[in-house]
Amino acid sequence: MSRDVVVLLLFALAGFLAGGAFSLWKKSRGMAVVIGAAALLAGGGAVVWLSS
Repeated sequence: MSRDVVVLLLFALAGFLAGGAFSLWKKSRGMAVVIGAAALLAGGGAVVWLSS
């Protein structure tokens, strides 16, 4: 798999997870925080992968 494809998929995953965390915020804040942390990890992984 190409390096650019992996970065794009990680950014897409981060966006998807961030949207899920945003939509869950009023119903379940604990789960929203967990999903938000996963979004940050996916975004950070994409940035690290892009810079390496």
